Amino acid sequence: MKLLMHTCCAPCSVYCIDSLRNENIEPTLYWFNPNIHPYIEYKTRRDTLIQYSEMINVKLILNENYGLREFCRNVSDDIDNRCINYCYPVRLEQTAKFAKENGFDTFTTTLLVSPYQKHDIIHELGEKIAKEYGLSFLYRDFRVGFREGQNKARELGLYMQKYCGCIFSEEDRYQKKIEKDKKKFCDVQS
Repeated sequence: MKLLMHTCCAPCSVYCIDSLRNENIEPTLYWFNPNIHPYIEYKTRRDTLIQYSEMINVKLILNENYGLREFCRNVSDDIDNRCINYCYPVRLEQTAKFAKENGFDTFTTTLLVSPYQKHDIIHELGEKIAKEYGLSFLYRDFRVGFREGQNKARELGLYMQKYCGCIFSEEDRYQKKIEKDKKKFCDVQS
């Protein structure tokens, strides 16, 4: 098996790589994340992944595409369903395309480690795209090792992001505070 693993960030890759290596599967990491914003966040996650890949001696392929404008054009009509309608498909499709063009027979994604992602949809989409490209989609429910991977990432001093990636997920992160401030300041003005 020649496996290409879409990788959203170093912390999410920790358990996935360890788990695959325990199965004697050596992944090649693939960075393609045009949904991560702002640029400083994109750059920090990318650079941390480069650092980690060198630290553990795993091959990393970078597909540089900071795609803020393209992302906004593609999600603006349905922001609440951006993951399903854009973020998952664009990254999995590009990973499969690269895999097919470069001699890989299988692909997967570190998105499968996060308990915050829509796991069933990622799995279904991965299988569908794999079929279209004549590849295999390696499905693993990596969520069992999410905390373990996060703890190891912290021990290694890796940058730990505070939100999924896009600007709207950062807004979601602060939603309770936004509502609290709104109520607080609306009450003051009344």
